[in-house]
Amino acid sequence: MSVSGIAVALLQVALTIAVAPVLVGLMRKIRARLEGRIGPPISQPWRDLRKLLGKQRLVSANTGWVFSLAPLVLIASAALVAAIVPFLSTRSALDQVGDLFAVVYLLLLGTVFLSLAGLDAGTAFGGMGASRAMTITAIAEPTVLVAIFALSVSSGSSNLGAIVSSTLANPSTAASPQSLLAFAALAVVTIAETGRLPVDNPSAHLELTMIHEAMILEYSGPDLALLELAAHLRLVVFLGLLANLFVPWGIATTVQPLHLLGAAAAVLVKITVLAAIIAVVEVFIAKLRLFRVPELLAASFVLAFLAVTVSFFLA
Repeated sequence: MSVSGIAVALLQVALTIAVAPVLVGLMRKIRARLEGRIGPPISQPWRDLRKLLGKQRLVSANTGWVFSLAPLVLIASAALVAAIVPFLSTRSALDQVGDLFAVVYLLLLGTVFLSLAGLDAGTAFGGMGASRAMTITAIAEPTVLVAIFALSVSSGSSNLGAIVSSTLANPSTAASPQSLLAFAALAVVTIAETGRLPVDNPSAHLELTMIHEAMILEYSGPDLALLELAAHLRLVVFLGLLANLFVPWGIATTVQPLHLLGAAAAVLVKITVLAAIIAVVEVFIAKLRLFRVPELLAASFVLAFLAVTVSFFLA
């Protein structure tokens, strides 16, 4: 591991943590404006996190070690994925482990621990949210795997940095049928994994419709702050995957400071555009009924499977 590679990985984590709450605040602001409201300031998520960090940590007597460990596992796995995914440069200290399978299983690790924590609390809402989350994850995570695997066929590697480098070397592959199908599949999964409409409503707290919020109802103080920050990080990670795997232009192929600065500006623009599109679309759509969500995710898996099939025919 080179010093410059370690610096790139740490810079990616720092940038993701700094940007994630602001991006969520921007999405809330866009939705509020389109709905005719003033809305909270863009910095409101950071204020909420600071307030939660200053509160007392309360833990139910019925919970065990899983409940206490889940926030740390979730934030650590999200931060590690942020270090692995090629946001700024295709060269990183974690490039050798920046494999598609490692990223998918790290994301799954956080989801599983959060679901176990919801069950550990012993409440009806926690169990309900955990059941719903695992139902979504059972289809969403394989879709991520298959969708990105479709891109790895043309590059000959499942390494994310190699996939991005391959697209930079062959720009025509970005508009190929397998890329478009994989992008559509991963876009649907991004909506599901980050709890956005029409799968989940992050601004509602109605018990009958909650998924993510139901699993974290028993958390408070610093633990809740870690869970909220981890959710923000996962949103940026998925948007970063969409941005750099399918539209990689602007990413640095070296670790020179000026190139990294330009790459940071490019990826910020791309994820901001994607986040704004999601926020605008959410204003005009309603939440799906729960039993219709697996149908939507199954359709995304079919798109991912078609992307793999097409990639082998066009290889």
